[in-house]
Amino acid sequence: MRRFAEGEGPSPDPAGSHFDRRIRSFQPRRSRVTTSQGDALRRLWPKWGIEIDGKQRLDLDQLFPGQSEVVLEIGFGMGEATAQMAADDPETGILAVDVHTPGQGNLLGLAESNGLDNVRVANGDAIILLTEMLRPDALDGVRVYFPDPWPKKRHHKRRIIQPEFLTLAASRLKPGGFLHCATDWEEYAEQMLEVLEAHPDFTNSQADGGYTPRPAFRPLTRFEGKGLDKDHVVHDMIFLRT
Repeated sequence: MRRFAEGEGPSPDPAGSHFDRRIRSFQPRRSRVTTSQGDALRRLWPKWGIEIDGKQRLDLDQLFPGQSEVVLEIGFGMGEATAQMAADDPETGILAVDVHTPGQGNLLGLAESNGLDNVRVANGDAIILLTEMLRPDALDGVRVYFPDPWPKKRHHKRRIIQPEFLTLAASRLKPGGFLHCATDWEEYAEQMLEVLEAHPDFTNSQADGGYTPRPAFRPLTRFEGKGLDKDHVVHDMIFLRT
């Protein structure tokens, strides 16, 4: 595994023990990076990388000068879909959060090679970012595409789409801001929809309720492709902050 010297790239544990959460919805994955990913991390992390240390409030206007809206993306895999959405909508800043080191390097490289100045890559726990580092009503949208389904019943408490998360996300969304979720796990989709429909801070963008037809602006993700190869059905849900 490629190891970074201090200041070269993302920290393996940016928040340390300051904000230790008992239940986490992710597994830190500081796995092997390629030469190109490591090069992108060393060169671009000081410019476009953000450590989720919980010690500062982010000024999104300063972070995304010239962008009219800012969307938080939680979990971006290798970043191809994120880069595509950034290219298709240059007026929107994307604050992309993940703990997968190769994916962080890959997204930074894609942003540079495609001239995308509306992408920032954050390393660490999205819950700490929302709680400690973003002010109320800061975001225009939140995207959670293909989160870990934690399929075993005893692990369902680790799923990110829970009432507590929705309350936190709503507090950081502007009125009318959106929460867009997508999953290829049928049982998780049913749970997501049930929790979202019941939450008082959100209303379904579908007038008749239920799932949202896959929007054209959401590119096919790597995880989605794997699910479709297994004949999984993908469900989208877009809810608005009331």
